[in-house]
Amino acid sequence: MTNTAINIDIAPARAALDPRVHARGRGSISQPDGRYERFATTPFDDGWASFDEPVTPLRTQVMPENVRKAITYNNSPDIGFDRSINPYQGCEHGCIYCYARPRHAFYGLSPGLDFESKIFAKYNIVEKLEDELRKPTYKAAPIGLGMNTDCYQPIERDLKITRQILEVLNAYNHPVYIVTKSAMILRDIDILADMAKRNLVSVFVSVTSLNRQLSRRMEPRAATPARRIDTIRALSDAGIPTGVMVAPIIPGLTEHELDNILAQTASAGARSAAYVVLRLPFEIKDLFGEWLQEHYPDKARKVFRMIHSMRGGKANDARFGKRMTGTGAYAAMLGDRFDLACKRLGLVHHRIGNSMGGRSGGSAKLDSDSFSPPPAPGDQFSLFEQSIH
Repeated sequence: MTNTAINIDIAPARAALDPRVHARGRGSISQPDGRYERFATTPFDDGWASFDEPVTPLRTQVMPENVRKAITYNNSPDIGFDRSINPYQGCEHGCIYCYARPRHAFYGLSPGLDFESKIFAKYNIVEKLEDELRKPTYKAAPIGLGMNTDCYQPIERDLKITRQILEVLNAYNHPVYIVTKSAMILRDIDILADMAKRNLVSVFVSVTSLNRQLSRRMEPRAATPARRIDTIRALSDAGIPTGVMVAPIIPGLTEHELDNILAQTASAGARSAAYVVLRLPFEIKDLFGEWLQEHYPDKARKVFRMIHSMRGGKANDARFGKRMTGTGAYAAMLGDRFDLACKRLGLVHHRIGNSMGGRSGGSAKLDSDSFSPPPAPGDQFSLFEQSIH
């Protein structure tokens, strides 16, 4: 390991915590200002007993966002797809390590509690999706659904935006793969099973830890570990190609569970597996450090020391080819261990960059050739007219 000086005493510098903001059932400990804000705020008790006032529960707010396009494209060699759809921005699951948290700073909101309590719902995304699919220049390739924030987070239960997207993709034979840590995906098993018969869908269920208490603190509103195992079993029993995403692996905190996670998910019917090592870009470094000091202070320095050993002495290494799995002896050992476990359990090891049948292929390659674009609204009316004459 690299002998690097580690400073994780970030709580005093980042958040003199207001007890009214320390919300029960949320992942973040604080509400730091985003990096684009001109001013930073620090709670201060002026002696008027304001900190002793009753606490109002932090409730989730859902805000509409009208998007100009549904499909987002990327050219990253680290990701096994070149396009994705995200029905929501922000995520009520509240995973403290979530790499999507810094995105909330673009909205003038905090990557802390705002990220998990102020959710943007893209109500017009289904209409935009159909418009984009019917363009003459569109060429079908697997779409990643919910790759930024979970497409099956709690508000999906009422809004059903993800289900509407799946209905469109199913209707026009468009391939999709999904990563989720929610059992709510079973609600849509009818659509997914139908798509699976035509090789149009692949699902990865994310399992970070099998420790219920740790998971509750780290991913407070996501499905319990046992429920995720049951979800893999139900999807697999329905004939839907299902794998496990062990992500993120947190050195010094969850990496000892790696073999057990793979064994239990393989027994439940997972066919394949992939992993990502924890990375801490931008505000996530401080948020995760606060969380560690709050819940696991005895492990905080060890965890950061091991992260730095895999990230060139830093909390994050953004270089392509390095950011998902890390570098150095410990990162190499994790990769070898994962590979050996997959071979022993008969799991296909999808290395990040060619997983889930995306741009780089792989054993789970989905069918893009059967896609037929949606007819234009006028075309639909013409067909109706012809049928009645």
